[in-house]
Amino acid sequence: MLLEDFYNFLSFVFAVDEINQNPNILPNVTLGYNVYDSYVDLFRTVYGAVLIFSGNTAQYPNYNCDQYGVLAAIIEGMSSSFSIQYANIFGMYKYPQLHKYVKKVNFTNRLGDEIYFTGDEIPTWYDIFNAVYLPNYTILAQKVGNFNLQASSEKQFFIDKEAIVWESSFFKTPRSICSESCLPGYRKSSREGQPVCCYDCLPCPEGQFSNETDATVCMYCPEDQWPNENKTACVPKIVTFLSHEDPIGIALTFIAVLFTISASAVLGIFINYQHTPIVKANNRDLSYLILIALMLSCLCCLFFIERPERVSCFLRQSVFGITFSISISSLLAKTAIVVIAFNATKPGKNLRKWVGAKVLKYIVFMCSLFQVFICFTWIFVAPPSTYKNTESEIGRIILECDKASAIAFYIILGYLCILGSVCFLVAFLARKLPDTFNDAKLITFSMLVFITVWIFFIPTYLSAKGTSTVAVQVFAILASSSGMLGSIFAPKCYIILLKPEQNKKKNVLKGTM
Repeated sequence: MLLEDFYNFLSFVFAVDEINQNPNILPNVTLGYNVYDSYVDLFRTVYGAVLIFSGNTAQYPNYNCDQYGVLAAIIEGMSSSFSIQYANIFGMYKYPQLHKYVKKVNFTNRLGDEIYFTGDEIPTWYDIFNAVYLPNYTILAQKVGNFNLQASSEKQFFIDKEAIVWESSFFKTPRSICSESCLPGYRKSSREGQPVCCYDCLPCPEGQFSNETDATVCMYCPEDQWPNENKTACVPKIVTFLSHEDPIGIALTFIAVLFTISASAVLGIFINYQHTPIVKANNRDLSYLILIALMLSCLCCLFFIERPERVSCFLRQSVFGITFSISISSLLAKTAIVVIAFNATKPGKNLRKWVGAKVLKYIVFMCSLFQVFICFTWIFVAPPSTYKNTESEIGRIILECDKASAIAFYIILGYLCILGSVCFLVAFLARKLPDTFNDAKLITFSMLVFITVWIFFIPTYLSAKGTSTVAVQVFAILASSSGMLGSIFAPKCYIILLKPEQNKKKNVLKGTM
């Protein structure tokens, strides 16, 4: 017999005893029972049905030779195919299945518990007894708790620990598991080859938490939250960006302001000494324009060191791109006009009409205008916006400009690199011209610095994470700006301030500056 069938048999016997001992259920009636097992066999099923009517001694259809009493009802719990055969036999004798009538039963047992049906089931509850072995070798069953399946989940199981009487060999309540409970922040991990009650408590992985005891799995927090230090609950992630309060932000702000002041000081020196030969020989207007553009390029770094917004995201890249376009195109114009002027003096060259201020303005205007066109195309095609980066740093949300801003930055930078390469090539070809026009050497070096900075910038930028990406870009802008400022204007300021005797027209023409 299967263990489950044995339990059902015991429940049946207990139910019959309860009915017989309670005069309120079936007064003046005593129930008996016979139990038959069909062994999942159709022949045994029919044979058992005949035994119910004829008795165990002899089988005569329509006759009952036993003296056990009147057959009241039949209870069966078989599959539908066998149940139909039972119904065909019992139907001839007008015997119904018992459960149709039992569902109407409602009584109180000896313990004061109400017995009734809910649907097709009896409400299930169990009393928990403690077997107490007395010195006189008798056993006392003492109730210490109960289990009620119909009660709420927190009230289904109740046990009075103080009422339990343990044997003398136990000094404390014995444990039914071989492992301690896993606290919140941990999860259970079964031990291979051991019972399910034996397990290890493992801390929740990074980014997961558990807020209950003996959790089997850890859970992920919402995208904008992160587990606390103990991994028992989720807390909001810290929203961060490169700001003026960060150490890196403070350092970059200081450098940007310092370079802006330096460019302003150089501009002031050039304006103050605008009538001197060295300032005149290097095209004052273009020098002023380059210095102003370098000042603005340094100041545009301040747009990077603040909370990114739609406007600041646009100004970051557009101001950077346009100011550098003006600076590089101005250097290209200075170099190109030197080359044109030198070749115009050669016999048979009709280049005099290209020598003049209009050509310079044309080169600067057209080269810068194309960068302006790129910036405004970007703002109309894919307007910039902010993006919450939840993956770069653990427990933080990095506020960044969206991917459209990054693509626009690469396009702007690509155009600047092309423009810088052209300027470098022209200046390199003009480096062997007479020393009077030695600005070509300085421009060649400055463009070399500019291109080198941005070549090293790309892998560094791609490998950086979080706020470091913005810091790398700001550093590259400041490095290339300072490279252009120092390469081109530092030698001239040195002569103007410290070697005024060389700032003479004859020295400039002789190339001694």
